[in-house]
This record gives sequence, structure tokens and C-alpha cells, in this order.
Amino acid sequence: MGIMSFLRNRAGLLIGAIGFAIVAFLVSDVVRRGTPFWKDSENKVGVVAGEPISYEDFNSKVEASTANFKQQMGQNNLNAQMTSYIIENTWNQSVSQILIDKEINRLGLKVSPAELTDLVNGKNPDPQIVQNFGDPKTGQLNRMQLNQFLTNVKNQDPKSELSARWTQFLVGIRQGKLVQKYNTLVKNSLYVTSLEAREDYNQRNKLASFKYVNLEYSSIPDAEVKLTDEDYANYYNENKFKFKNEEDSRSFEYVVFDANPSKEDSAATKSQVDKLVTELRASKNDSLFVSINSDTKTPISYMRKGSFDPALDSVIFNSSNGQIVGPIFTNGSYKFAKVIDVKLSPDSVKARHILISPTTEGGLDKAKAKADSIKNLILKGASFAELASKFGTDASKDKGGELGTFARGSMVPAFEEAVFNGKAGDLKVLTTQFGVHVIKIDNQIGSSKVAKVALIDKALSSSTKTQQEAYGKATSFLSEATNAKSFDDQAQKSGYRKLVAEDVKANQSSVPGLENPRSLIKWVYKADVNDISEEVFEIENKYVVAKVTSINPKGDLPLEKVKKQIEPMVRNQVKAKKLLDIAEKALQGSSTIEQVAQKLKKPVVPVQNIVFANPIIPGIAQENKVVGSVFGSQPKKISKAIQGENGVYIYVVDNFTNPAPLTNAYKQKEQIAQGVIQRAASETFKVLKDKAEIKDNRVKFF
Repeated sequence: MGIMSFLRNRAGLLIGAIGFAIVAFLVSDVVRRGTPFWKDSENKVGVVAGEPISYEDFNSKVEASTANFKQQMGQNNLNAQMTSYIIENTWNQSVSQILIDKEINRLGLKVSPAELTDLVNGKNPDPQIVQNFGDPKTGQLNRMQLNQFLTNVKNQDPKSELSARWTQFLVGIRQGKLVQKYNTLVKNSLYVTSLEAREDYNQRNKLASFKYVNLEYSSIPDAEVKLTDEDYANYYNENKFKFKNEEDSRSFEYVVFDANPSKEDSAATKSQVDKLVTELRASKNDSLFVSINSDTKTPISYMRKGSFDPALDSVIFNSSNGQIVGPIFTNGSYKFAKVIDVKLSPDSVKARHILISPTTEGGLDKAKAKADSIKNLILKGASFAELASKFGTDASKDKGGELGTFARGSMVPAFEEAVFNGKAGDLKVLTTQFGVHVIKIDNQIGSSKVAKVALIDKALSSSTKTQQEAYGKATSFLSEATNAKSFDDQAQKSGYRKLVAEDVKANQSSVPGLENPRSLIKWVYKADVNDISEEVFEIENKYVVAKVTSINPKGDLPLEKVKKQIEPMVRNQVKAKKLLDIAEKALQGSSTIEQVAQKLKKPVVPVQNIVFANPIIPGIAQENKVVGSVFGSQPKKISKAIQGENGVYIYVVDNFTNPAPLTNAYKQKEQIAQGVIQRAASETFKVLKDKAEIKDNRVKFF
């Protein structure tokens, strides 16, 4: 149970929904300080700057973030990419928290008791206090609610669960303030000089107009260029800084044996669906039928237009009661529906309620009896708002039970049925999974069609026979592929296609042709080069056999690892040498760009209004070196040959157009500083991360 849910239930206060995953994240590392190192070193997910991250702590954060993510996304099932995102985000937050905590301690930053008190009920309370004790309509802190809650906590036993969770919440606020102080310290250390401001202004506003002649690398056929080891070595040594592996990676080859549904499987599923359609038409208990036969157990309730699959939606709302719509095939499933009822219904309802808790009252019967008594009091003229404030057990009690105006899909089905099928002025007693409600329907707004349907979906799946055939091929291949050479030979002999996964990171969520290959990647990170998988990996509807081809450790990659990657650039560098020789010969004895162009049999291309900050030559691409050279040249003076990204260039500057003098350097400095400040937090984290020794063992667990 999240801390604020716990506090809300115990204290009976209006506390809005909170992403407790974030709060738990802030406090968990602080709360666990003092754990013996020998115990914390067991089952480590990682070690950051000497501080271990245990699997238990990390997994609890992942679970909390997953629950929060599901709530925000409104879905229960997350795909591999979403799960990978949550794990990666949780890891980055864990690393960041540890590194920033160490910086906070090193700098001696503190939050005094007086500051913490001010963050709770001072003039400028922490945003989380405002969020959870605020009036939703005004966005302002409701100090009466806050003070009532604080009094309640004060009267609790200090060892009570309520007190413990409130303490945790305060620790989270304290940590947030410490991080804010640290970030403010970093931001206040940033400064933009007047010289930087003027330089940036000129780079963005000074214009250059020039003419050039270009010898494209593509003018020399690749077949005419023979690359030597020296060519590769020269390029590699000049650009070695580009080939730093930020983290370990692996490359591997694999053969996939597909077990997707066959034609026979498709026919069998369609036959099953046709039978279900007939049975649904004759069904007397549609809810039970859906529960037994549908892959997705969709509750039967009134739904608005647009709530169903597009291929079913319009047909449903033009059908008569009892009519079967579908089946249709979409997104790998057959879907069909039985229309139970189509009618006009309010678009939205304004209502209020008083929620009675069976737990508090000592049982459901007693809660119902109390609800009936409250209903009778209201019928006799008692104030609904006063009774809600006195007897209600949820957040709405402090607003007189007001739930506001809401559309279908906002409440649980039973509650919606009661308020949308009733009429304004109705007073009802209703039991849901939350307790017993006394409901007053204040108003019903609008009118449109809603449909109540029994919706069935049946996924197209592979038969046991299809799966066994694919698995049999995979195991047969594995038995023959006993080493790296036989893996290649057997694949070629059998006509199996080898897929290649290059530079796969330990926590990667997909590789070509496989959407959720975590089991395969975990094996790869345990294996050595040329190892063949010891088992057939079952990944969704596919069976996989793999071979590790390379291990790329963190740090500078050797030439052998990047040789294939840099081949196009090396080829262009060799071409550049030839084209530079041609260009230099054309420059000899030439006094104008037109003479050079004539010798090279190339056109002179004029370019207008290029700025240094955007070094793109129209019609070609980004040419940093060429444009940079242009802005360092004298007008009317023909350049030497310049090696660019796409070819060799010779140019002459026609003129520069200087911008108006910078009259407000302060404003320019502010604009630059704003951009720097926005990047400060992420750049600081990057620096701290680069300097820290970090061991990431997540691949062993996730």
C-alpha cells in the first residue's frame, strides 16, 4: 500500500493521488543506511562508487514504478520495451541518488529541523504537501486539513505504522530539498562572459556568401579503391576518440525457428470461433459465457460509442438487441459481440456519496444497516454534506461527499450503472468492492447512445503440433551445431538464415526478429566467444539457437572491432587523397574560381547567407570543416582544397554581412545561460557517472 493511500485511509483526509513510486524511490536509500556491508553484498544488482544496490531494494523500486506506470497508462500488461524502460529508468535514478547523496555529504549540505517544519506548514510548503493536502479546485493548500492531520499524527504512538510512514514521507521531502540545494549550487556556479555572448551572437547572425566547386567522393567508383591496413590504421588513429565503448556489449549470431500459427491452426481457430458465435447467440447467461470463453474477460456494462474496436463499433450501435456482430480478425485475434441493449443515456452525471467501510463497522451487514439509517435521515431532511463529513470514510467526505461531474468509464461498473440508469434526485444504497455507498444523483447532463454487449475475443495461436515441429527442427540443429564451424556449416547446409545482433547491451530489450530476448541475452553475457547455446531458447512463438561472435569490453575498441564499421569512411579518406591531388593541380595557375571549375569540368555553385552556427551547404549536407574554413577566410581570395564529409571543396568568399552591433549583451548572456542551466542537472549527472566506478549486474536478474 502506498504511503499516502495508507495515510488517507487512516486519517480520513482529502489527499490526492500521488505517484508513490517516486517518494519511495527518494526515501528507500536513506532508510536503508546502516545495513551491514556483508549482508548488502549478497545478490547485488550493482555497485555504484563502492555502494552496493541489493536485488531486494532494486526490485521493490521496479515493482513500485511498474505499478505506477500501469496506473498512468491505464493498462495491466506491459510489453518488453515498456518493462525495459522502467528497469533502465529505475537504475538511472538509483545511480543518480547514490552519486548525488555522496556529493551532498561531501559538501556538507543540510536541511535543518526548522527548514523541514517550514516545508510542511510554512509560508512556502513543499509541492508534495500542496498536492496531497490541497483544494483540487483552487490548487491552494488547505491548512485546516493539514493541521487536522498533523494533530492526528501527534496523538499516535510513535511506533505506529501511521507515524512510521509519515516519517518516511518527511524523509522524502528532506531528500528532495537536499537535491534542490545541490542543483542550485551547481546552477549558481555557472557564468556566461560578455565575450561568449558576443561570439554566440556573431555565430548566429553573421552571414557568409561564397562560391564553391565540389569534387564528390561518389565520382570515384568504390571498385577502383583498394584499401590497405595502413589506410585503416591512419583513419583509426586520427579518430580513435570516436571508438570508445561506453559499456560492455556482445555480438552474436542466431537461427530462428518460427512456430507461428500454420494455415491449419488458422482454420481450426476460425472453426472454434464459428462454434462460439452459435453458442453465444443461444446463451442465456452472457456474463458467464464471456468469463468462460473470452481470452479477455471484458465486464458487461454500457459503453459509449468509440469504446469498441473500430470494425465492430459502428455496427454495434446500429444493431438490434440479441444481434451478433462479427467475427472480425484484428491484431492477431478474432472478435465478435452479442448486442444486449442499445439505449440513450446521459453523457455525464453529477453525484455525491457517503462511503461506509465494512471493516470499520464490523462487517458488511452492519455497514448496510448504517447506510440505510443515513439514507432515512437524508429523506427526512438531514444535510447530506454534514452526514458525509461525519460518517464518510474516503477523501470526498471533506467536500460534502461531492464527486463532481464524470462520464462513463470514470467509476467502477456497479456505481456507474446506479447513477447513469437512475434519474436526478434519486437516493440509493449500493455495495461495491470499496464498501457501502449512499448515493445522491444531483444532475444528469446530455444524452447519447450507449451499448451493452457481451464481447468475446479469441487469439489465433499455434497448435501443439506446430510448436513441436518448430522445436524439433531447433533441437536437431542444436545437436549438429557443436562448435562455431559446425554452427555455420549446418545453417548453410540446411538453408537456415543466420541473423546477426551487433553490439548488444546487457539490458537491451530487443534484437532483430525477437521482441523479448532477455533469456537469450542473459546467456550471451555468461558465455565466451564461439560458445553455442546449451539449450533452445523459447521466445514467444519462436525457438532460437545462438553463437557468441565477439565480446566488446568497456573502453577504447581496438581497430579489429571497428574495421567493418569504419570501412566507408576509410574509403572516402583514400578517395580524398586522389581528389585533393586533382584539385591542387587545378589550383595551379588559376586566379579565379571559374578557372578552377573550367579545369575540373565542374560548375561553380553560389551559396548565400550561411551562418557559422548552422554549417549546412544547401543541396549537400552538413559540412563543419568547410563552413568553418569559410568563416576564417578573406573575401575574394581563392581557398586551398578542403577535405569535407562528402567531397573535396575549393571556394572563394564573396562577402560577409555583419549583424547589427550587440546592444544588449546582458540579454544575450541570459539566453545562453538559460540553455546551460537547463542542461546542468543532466550534465552534472553524466560527469559524476563518468568519474564513478559503476558495476552493473542487472543482466543476472532481469
